[in-house]
Amino acid sequence: MDRHGAPVIDGLQYSNWSREIFEQMRAGGVDCVHVTIVYWETTIETINNITEWHKLFRIHQDLIMPVRYAEDVNRARESNRTGIVFGFQNCSPIDNDVGLVEIFHQLGIRFMQLSYNNQSPLATGCYETVDPGITRFGKQVIAEMNRVGMTVDMSHSSERSTLDAIDISQRPIAITHANPAFFRQALRNKSDAVLRALADSGGMLGFSVYPFHLKDGPHCKLTDFCEMVATTADIMGIDNLGLGTDLCQNQPTSVLTWMRSGRWSLEMDFGEGSADDSDWPAQPAWFRSNLDFRNISEGLTRQGFSNDEVDKIMGGNWFRFYNRSFTAHES
Repeated sequence: MDRHGAPVIDGLQYSNWSREIFEQMRAGGVDCVHVTIVYWETTIETINNITEWHKLFRIHQDLIMPVRYAEDVNRARESNRTGIVFGFQNCSPIDNDVGLVEIFHQLGIRFMQLSYNNQSPLATGCYETVDPGITRFGKQVIAEMNRVGMTVDMSHSSERSTLDAIDISQRPIAITHANPAFFRQALRNKSDAVLRALADSGGMLGFSVYPFHLKDGPHCKLTDFCEMVATTADIMGIDNLGLGTDLCQNQPTSVLTWMRSGRWSLEMDFGEGSADDSDWPAQPAWFRSNLDFRNISEGLTRQGFSNDEVDKIMGGNWFRFYNRSFTAHES
């Protein structure tokens, strides 16, 4: 990747972290990755996960570093490392305590999903049949997230809850890893109404390459993916788009079970509605690891995007979003 252009930023990954993957990030020119710290973890389990990441920062300090503010992305690039942003895919760590939002922000958390597929104390997940929207507690948590500089993420949330969050939040929200529903009818993928409201509010959409959310699944063509990006740009504008690959490289099936079922179910939850998704799907041939970001940028160029537009999608828009979202708004 061009070291003098915009940074390359991935809006979401949950890989089985190792030196091999960190080396692939560097070889692939990936400047920053938002990593998942939590699915269903408790408060203390979350702190333990953060502790493990700080061990990784020490062991692999030549390859990775923590990112708390946008300028840290520049520091990572200048030192030829990949910056790591922490995020939660669920609100379980705050344990019904709004005060923990600020504590976790101080520990480096910069994104939190209000729900993960199921109903949470804050919002409705995308797999629920009834969607009452953002709860009373959810409104308080959004206000506190706005104040401290933690981004509201609605990637796994339902339609009404997502529209409510866009309306309630005083700062732009993000959908870090999902695709438009017109590309594939999946419960997590977002309607045109959500896309338009997100864009109108200045929010961000990160395009996912997770096969269950792609047209034709693992057989999705890069040209189809890039055409989807172009159509979404017509709906949302170029400045609201980025990548959120949802790459889960080298993870065992046990992790898929944890993501889907946590402790709330005694059986495997088939997230896409059938037993066909009981194991990790194969990645499309054009995106199997962090070495493959160049394939996406080249595909976008062939699709007709200008160099400036490709830079925005590959990370420039996320960098701008980080710059305005990670700092506090003190009341």
